[in-house]
Amino acid sequence: MITMACHCTGCQQMTSSAFSLSSLFPSAAFSITSGEPVIGGLHGSTCHFFCGHCMSWLFTRPEGMDDFVNVRSTMLEDSRTYKPFIETYTDEKLEWAFTGAVHSFCKFPPEQKFPELLQEYAQKQE
Repeated sequence: MITMACHCTGCQQMTSSAFSLSSLFPSAAFSITSGEPVIGGLHGSTCHFFCGHCMSWLFTRPEGMDDFVNVRSTMLEDSRTYKPFIETYTDEKLEWAFTGAVHSFCKFPPEQKFPELLQEYAQKQE
C-alpha cells in the first residue's frame, strides 16, 4: 500500500541503524507461512514481531490499525524496489540520514492525509 522510513529513536534502537524501512499491507494479504514469531523490541500496545530463531525484526501490528500490518521491507524478495515514499518522525532523525522519500513528516502524517498519500503511491507504482 505504501513504503515508509521511520526515524523515531525506537526504530533506530530496534534496527541498530538510522531508521526502519517498512511496507504497509492489508492484514488480509499477510500470513505467516513458517515458524512462530515472538513479540520483542519495544513492549507496548503496538506489537513488534521478531523471528524466534534469529531475532530479526519482521513486522509490526500498529496499535489501533487492526486492518494493517507493517512489514520490514528488507525481509521481502527484491527489497531494492521498496524505496521509502514517506518518512516519519523526522524530528528525531539523525542529521546525516537521508532516505530520498517523497514526503516527510515530523511525526506521522495526519490521518486525513493518508488516502491522498496512498493514492499518490499507487499511481507511482503503475
